[in-house]
Order: sequence, then C-alpha cells, then structure tokens
Amino acid sequence: MTRVAVRPELLRWARERAGMMTADDLAPRVPRLAEWEAETAQPTLTQLEDFARAVHVPVGYLFLPAPPEEPLPIPDFRTHDGRGVRRASPNLLDMLYVCQERQGWYRDFAQASRMPEAEFVDSATLDQRPDVVAAAMAQRLGFDLAARAACRTWEDALRLFIGQAEKLGVLVMVSGIVMSNTHRALDPQEFRGFALADRRAPLVFINGADTKSGQMFTLAHELAHLWLGTSALSDATAAPLNGYRREEVWCNAVAAELLVPLAAVRAAVQPGESVDAAMTRLARQFKVSTLVILRRLLDAGAISRDAFGQTWAMERERLRALADAPGASGGNFYRTTLARVGKRFARAVVESTLEGQTLYRDAFRMLGVTKTEVFHTIGREVGAML
Repeated sequence: MTRVAVRPELLRWARERAGMMTADDLAPRVPRLAEWEAETAQPTLTQLEDFARAVHVPVGYLFLPAPPEEPLPIPDFRTHDGRGVRRASPNLLDMLYVCQERQGWYRDFAQASRMPEAEFVDSATLDQRPDVVAAAMAQRLGFDLAARAACRTWEDALRLFIGQAEKLGVLVMVSGIVMSNTHRALDPQEFRGFALADRRAPLVFINGADTKSGQMFTLAHELAHLWLGTSALSDATAAPLNGYRREEVWCNAVAAELLVPLAAVRAAVQPGESVDAAMTRLARQFKVSTLVILRRLLDAGAISRDAFGQTWAMERERLRALADAPGASGGNFYRTTLARVGKRFARAVVESTLEGQTLYRDAFRMLGVTKTEVFHTIGREVGAML
C-alpha cells in the first residue's frame, strides 16, 4: 500500500482553516490525523482525499511546499468585538466563489440579451447624507412602509423587499448553507452578507441562517454598498460603529433610515411607553429587529445614551440565547431552493438552458439541483416554463 508524504504544517493549516482546533476534533472521520501531524505515520492517497473532503480543501493544496495565501476577493468589513476578522472559513470562501461564478455567468447573459445596465450602481457617494440617499433608494425600490407593516410575518416582509430589489435588477440570493449541502452551514456570527457590485449583474448574498429581521437589515445594508458601487463582505449591525470604516458606518446609517425613517419613528413614539414595549411594538410595525429599533429610538432622542447602552447589552444577550435555542426546520423545498439562487437568476438560467445556450449540466450546478424534475418545477415557478 502506497503512503503519501505530506508536510504536517499543511495538515494543521487545513484543519485550522476548517475551524478544527485539534486533531481530536476530526477523530471520528480521520482517526489517525494526530499521527500524521506528528509524522509517526503517513496517510494513503485515499485517506488523504477523505481528509481533504472533511476539511473542504482541494487535495492538491496538501502537496504544496507551504500553506497558500487565500485573500478574500472583496473588501472585508467584518469585525468581532471591535477587531478585524482575519481568516475566512472554507464555507464563506466557497460561497463567495460560487456567487462570483453566478455573477459572471449572468453578466454575460445580460450583455448578450442587451439588457440595460443598473444605473443606480455607483450613483451615490460617501459625501452624501445617508437620509438623502435612503430616500432616493426608497423611491427607486418602490419601498412602502404601509405595505411592509401590513405583511403578516417577517418572512412575508422580507419576500416583499427581495422582490422589490430583484425587480430593480439586483440578483438577491439567500441561503444558510453552501450550495445545497446541508452539512455545510453558514455561520451568521462569521458574516451576515456581502455585495458584489456590477452594473450588469449587481448581486447581494444574505446569510439565510440569520433571523428574518436580521436579513432585512442585511439586504438594506448591502444595497447601500451597491449604490456606492463597492463590493464588500459585512456583518451588518445596527450597533454604533465608533472607530469603524467610514463606508460601513455610512451603509449602516442608510440601511437604518431606509427601513425605519427617523420621521416615522418620532411619529410612532408613544409618551410614557416603556423602552421594552416600544421596541417590541415598533419591531413588529417596521419588520426589523429590536436592536435596529433601539438604535433608532436613540437617534430620535427618545432614550438617553445610558439607557441605550444598558438595554442594548441585555437585548443582544436575549437575542443570542434565542438564536442558540433549537428552532423549527423544514419549509417548502422548492421555495427554499429558489431563494438560494434568487428568482431573477433562476429565470435567466432556465431560459438560457431551454434555448440551448447553456448545458443542462452547467444549469444544474449553478442552480444547486440534481434532478430534472426540480429544474422544471423551478422553471414553472419563475414563469419560464408552462
């Protein structure tokens, strides 16, 4: 049996890249990893391939003389407790690469179809006031506070918002996993979304593992990046961003004003109402998280800075506890599959495939499906097939 000589530093790099701090973390799948890292044993090629699959790294990387550099392909604005986040997980990297591939395909499709460019991309600057840009965005999107408030659930409101963005020309993709692999969950603590700016194929990806109200803010935040004409990876939050990059602070301000206009907040405040009651009531009305409402109450002068700080800390811990609690799973399979790629992108892929311009094999890969029946159902859902 042929053994393969692999540098232990490459094994450790691949393991740590996948978020495994010790060899024991992979013991159920790779029981002899500790021996390979200690160079007391060597893997077979088959064992090494199994290890590569377990840590989501191309097996060829393990034969390099040193761990490769993997710079993010777009600016990284993520932070954790005020510090920059350095290493991206394989799940994040692969999701970025998948979306870049989809964007590249759609860009070619749009150009070949002579579709008009999205002129709103790169139409704003950091020197403009966030409320002015938010008002322009609301007008272009057809954003209606009354219509959103009338939505029965946060999911309905998010679906309405996504539909408005896609009608404008934005590819909106929402997923909590990499492609259709349920074993590769995306962590909202690592990132909440990203924007890929392009006039032919502007794209927003939203981490579907986040709450629906959190996804609302992420979509608004990433749309602000598109208005600036900048690609960015974000952990969009309504928190005060003292010391953070100007662009991220600006996009947060635009997102907050778009979703919860200051004038509307001031009109909705009820004298004598407790902060907790106001947060709950206004979050339901505007279909955003209680943290966004809390920040807007501060902006409106309805609460003091001290009260904001105390309530913010308690509310964030409460939401974290809820996020860690077991939740419901399932849902409509076709709706979920379609949301992962977005209706606008799915329709283009189906149409191109039926016209013979795209191979079924490539269409299945880009849509994340494996069965013809699912492909045809998606085609009917987006109106590309009868």
